[in-house]
Amino acid sequence: MPAEIEIELNGFSERIPAGCSLAQLIQSHGDGDVHLIVEVNGRFVYPRDYSGKILSDGDRIEFINPNFGG
Repeated sequence: MPAEIEIELNGFSERIPAGCSLAQLIQSHGDGDVHLIVEVNGRFVYPRDYSGKILSDGDRIEFINPNFGG
């Protein structure tokens, strides 16, 4: 098993440790916004599933931070 995998995060290539969960990726990027929307390979991931979602080589992750107000 490789020590690192390559993912695409918000359109940018990034190397992360193999076995990294979505929750760990969010934490490592300091993105603790309670309104954060996350997609993996174009599919919405519920916050309750972040810890159990282990990322794979080639996954495309999008962090979407909705801005409300005017």
